[in-house]
Amino acid sequence: MPNINKKQNSFNEVLALIQKAKQEVYKQANKILVALYWDVGYYISDKTAKERWGKGTVKELADYIKKTDPSIGGFSEQNIWRMKQFYETYETNEKLLPLIKEVSWTNNLSIMSGRKSDVEKEFYLSQTIKNNYSKRELERQIYSSSYERTVLANEKLSPVVRELPQNTAGVFKDTYVLELLGLPKKHKEKDLQSSIVSSLKEFILELGVGFAFIGQEYRISVGDEDFYIDLLFSHRYLQCLVAFELKIVKFQPSHLGQLEFYLEALDRDVKAPHENPSIGVLLCKEKNDEVVEYALNRSLSPTVIADYETELIPKKLLKRKVEELYRLYEGEG
Repeated sequence: MPNINKKQNSFNEVLALIQKAKQEVYKQANKILVALYWDVGYYISDKTAKERWGKGTVKELADYIKKTDPSIGGFSEQNIWRMKQFYETYETNEKLLPLIKEVSWTNNLSIMSGRKSDVEKEFYLSQTIKNNYSKRELERQIYSSSYERTVLANEKLSPVVRELPQNTAGVFKDTYVLELLGLPKKHKEKDLQSSIVSSLKEFILELGVGFAFIGQEYRISVGDEDFYIDLLFSHRYLQCLVAFELKIVKFQPSHLGQLEFYLEALDRDVKAPHENPSIGVLLCKEKNDEVVEYALNRSLSPTVIADYETELIPKKLLKRKVEELYRLYEGEG
């Protein structure tokens, strides 16, 4: 048996080398493909400006490519116009140019579509690179307004969270959208907890990269009493434990005491010496931002208070909240 295990380990090492090489080949192929589409986009943009190429000429070009070399795909009339748009969208943006080369053409199209600001494009490009999003995963992030929800959370971080040694910007969301869990409008805390655990992959996709699940009803013992944290995660990049406490009611300041107690117990008895202070997330059905701000201002524990929705939030509503928040800070400045 030991020889079999040793041989299997050797096989796995070879397999890992092959898989790593395949990933590198894919990355290089993607860079070459994106660079090609950029060059074609530049060419078409230049021709439309200088020689007034229009729809008819571009259609002739697409037909010519297809007829001359049928093995070449991806150069339909519609796609050629997208290449032109791709070039014109980023041609003067030196900040985003390095990022688009690291993202697949399909994901570039998803990020480029719609009326996204440069800041929003940068967010989704960076998140796609960092999280290695598939097309489906990226489109879900865009569709659920991940950018707006993250911006709102960043602006509302408590003083204690901002002073942590690890950088928490971009990690948490002001509202978590749990439509993939299939929760009914009326549900109990046990239903919420069970749905999250049974749909853990979808929940972690909503949380973002870096979260790893440790346990449900995680037991901590203090004195001769046992206490149970609803959900416990670790975060790879923050290098800390993250405790989630679930509430199916509106946030109340009294909810903080329980979570602060859990964080103290985790830091004293559970976290490893090399890990940063634990962070708590109080996930409530709804919250009043002013009440939250008052409650967190005197809290000594690094806590994030967020609410959750069982259905997608209208993007216009979230955009308006972000704009209102920016106007508020401009007024204070």
